[in-house]
Amino acid sequence: MPRTARIIGPALLVVTAFVALLVALALGGGAAPQLLEDPGSVVRYGLPISTMLVNIAASGMIGAIGLVLFVIPQESPAFNRSLDVAAGSAALFTVAAAFTGFFSYLSVTARALSFDDAFSQGLGQFLTQIALGQAWLQTTLIGAVVTVLCFAVRNVTALFFVGLISVASLIPMAQQGHAADAGGHDVAVTAFGLHVIFAAAWLGGLVVIAILSRQLDTERLVHAISRYSSVALVCFVVVAASGYVSAELRIGSLDRLATPYGLLVLVKVGALIALGLFGALHRRFVIRKLAGTGQRRHFWWLVVAELGFMGIASGFAAALARTATPVPETPPAAPTAAQILTDSPLPPELTVENFLTQWNFDLIWVLVCAFAIFFYLAGVVRLHRRGDRWPWYRTVLWIAGILLLFYVTNGGLNVYEKFLFSVHMFGHMTLSMMVPLLLVPAGPITLALRAIRKRDDGSRGMREWILLAVHSRFATVVANPIVAGVLFATSLVAFYYTPLFRWATEDHIGHEWMIVHFLIVGYLFVQALIGIDPVPYKLPYPFRLLLLLGTMAFHAFFGLALMSGTGLLLADWFGATGRSWGPSAIVDQQNGGGIAWSIGEIPTFILALVVAVQWSLSDKKETKRRDRNADRTNEAELGEYNAMLEKLASRERS
Repeated sequence: MPRTARIIGPALLVVTAFVALLVALALGGGAAPQLLEDPGSVVRYGLPISTMLVNIAASGMIGAIGLVLFVIPQESPAFNRSLDVAAGSAALFTVAAAFTGFFSYLSVTARALSFDDAFSQGLGQFLTQIALGQAWLQTTLIGAVVTVLCFAVRNVTALFFVGLISVASLIPMAQQGHAADAGGHDVAVTAFGLHVIFAAAWLGGLVVIAILSRQLDTERLVHAISRYSSVALVCFVVVAASGYVSAELRIGSLDRLATPYGLLVLVKVGALIALGLFGALHRRFVIRKLAGTGQRRHFWWLVVAELGFMGIASGFAAALARTATPVPETPPAAPTAAQILTDSPLPPELTVENFLTQWNFDLIWVLVCAFAIFFYLAGVVRLHRRGDRWPWYRTVLWIAGILLLFYVTNGGLNVYEKFLFSVHMFGHMTLSMMVPLLLVPAGPITLALRAIRKRDDGSRGMREWILLAVHSRFATVVANPIVAGVLFATSLVAFYYTPLFRWATEDHIGHEWMIVHFLIVGYLFVQALIGIDPVPYKLPYPFRLLLLLGTMAFHAFFGLALMSGTGLLLADWFGATGRSWGPSAIVDQQNGGGIAWSIGEIPTFILALVVAVQWSLSDKKETKRRDRNADRTNEAELGEYNAMLEKLASRERS
């Protein structure tokens, strides 16, 4: 049965995906002839087929690399085989992406294939100057790079970065998916990107385990399935959440579920629910039976069925990309200045009530915050179950910090920061100072190292990766208090007076990078001052206060420069949003400088107070240690010191 299943499972995935694609195209009209300038049936069917192959190949690529990083030991025979699968999948991904870009050009231009100069010049312009063509060219090139790296790299740490590149290969495709209406572009891109990436990891992990099962004995297969099951549960949550957001944007209301697009979504939801049930069966029954008896028959039947439903979901997903959505994707006929710049309408006037009640949800940070609280609480529960203590106030601080992060990334700050520089600066100060001030004392690294089980089979889990990161040379450098302070201070100038500020303002990916950057730099700085997690070097307490005062002085000078400045940063953005309420753009920028100067003093005072308290407690602990040592040794150190003084005195007398 296992040998047959290794063939039937992947084959069933491909067959059901193709059948589901053709059925979905027929139901949704995704391959129907166009009324004007029809590109032909080859293009109309070739484009969704090549897109589906891109998705399946991406699954094999990401899934295989993920198993190498988190599941399979390096000395296992399955290690090299998994990388071979990753390389083959990346090669297929590259070829399929190239065909998709080519078919996209034929679909957009409705030109017949020819070998003259006009056709080649048009194709070249499409790939280098048009956003859709650029996206598929980037995808193809990244896929080729991943293919070479999967053949050349065998170091597990280096493969982590190969995995990041493989995930990055899906970002250009995500940015060119259905964009919903103009007001939901960023939300749609985020949801589609998360959906594609986590669906690929979910599908690919199962496919690669099926292919590699011959190289895994029963014990290692049990470990692989157990670890994959945990990852699959996370993927299921992300895919379900991102799928819901995408459907909400593109369907709009329940009555539109009766449209062709809505019916395809319902079928895909049904496949997702079935896959969730299969996952529950894996965790509750199949893994236990496989570990207890060693028989793989029930496991393989479930795997084959699961791959079949994954094929259905893959086929319908590819067809949905070619099906017209019930909500029109056309931009407004007369867009406002705010809509042109931000893809969002101008929010209502900034008041305390609107600031607290307006929301602009960012799905990435909704999920990050939810998982951060869940896994932290899970770690605390695991410690308590085995009898270990974890201070309650650390849990409270962590939850408070994550909730503050949630509000900054989803609440009124995220609504108004594109229109008011002062709100943007307030969010910056909160991300880099207030949020880390709550998160750092919670000791998440310490909790993770104590709660996550150590692996003894040579593979790397989250505990092993955290230890590797903490003790890496890069962490040794950036976690150095002086380096952390320099990064924290100079990031202000490097961000606001370079093109990084424009990128973070105009591009959604740049905006996400900005949040991560502020959060990490602030976390490293606060960790250097009051952190309890393990770091290579900690400054003495007097020097910590000096570092804090020096860094905050730099913040103050930066704030004063903005307050007294008369040149508007990003004048073609903050000065062109069409805002009819609130202060002028230059006055608002000066207000932002005041926020950088004044608001930053609050966390500075708190940090100084915490450092002083820790200093005092450290002195008390040192005094108690010395007293205990004196009692234990009958004050031997004091006796030796007095004897030394007597010798010196006798020498002087003689």
